[in-house]
Amino acid sequence: MTTPERSRPHAEPEEGVRHGRLSARPVAVPRAASPPEPGTHRLDGRALLHVPPGLGAGPAPLAVVLHGAGGTAEQALEWLAPEAARLGVPLLAPQAVSATWDVIVGGYGADVSRIDATLEEAFGRVAVELGGVAVAGFSDGASYALSLGLANGDLFHAVLAFSPGFMAPMIRHGRPRVFVSHGTSDRVLPIDRCSRRLVPELRDGGYDVTYEEFRGGHRVPPEVAAAAVRWWRNPTLDEPLFM
Repeated sequence: MTTPERSRPHAEPEEGVRHGRLSARPVAVPRAASPPEPGTHRLDGRALLHVPPGLGAGPAPLAVVLHGAGGTAEQALEWLAPEAARLGVPLLAPQAVSATWDVIVGGYGADVSRIDATLEEAFGRVAVELGGVAVAGFSDGASYALSLGLANGDLFHAVLAFSPGFMAPMIRHGRPRVFVSHGTSDRVLPIDRCSRRLVPELRDGGYDVTYEEFRGGHRVPPEVAAAAVRWWRNPTLDEPLFM
């Protein structure tokens, strides 16, 4: 009997966890014999895997969703779940080891390892498109999504950053597409110091960036989340993001 192919490390030794590099990759044949049942599944106490109804056995896209400071994996699922369910997109929401993500409190380490492990487990349960993995986040989670996304553009082909404060990739691989949104009245992470500074930096670095400002504060409006998912899944979309 042939053993199913499993994820294999892709990061070079000098580009490991302390540089924010992830080694898990989608595999041709998941270890699970069939897709998991629809609903939210807890992965070893470290993350939630949300499976939409009607997920088939064929490869599907997958979005890794990162919560904000003091937040939870459950909260992270709420932003994208409605549109993801409509489009048949599984969501993976890791829980940070501390109150927020490692690079914000001292450097890449524990959370990179945790995300890598949860991705490995998710890839073993769900058949995932080789070019269909995205990373998304809100607030500190958006900053972390940008940081990991730029460091792992060979894994994440899209980054969805809702109200980010900064980005801190130690190394860069690939050229993921980037979606950034921010509220013009954000008092937690003011737009002038954050997205209006980050977006030009990304564009100057050669990244394809879609940027949307909205009236409001530090939040993820449902219409913005839905637009971001449509943008991710339809790269050639020629209709307005906001209807």
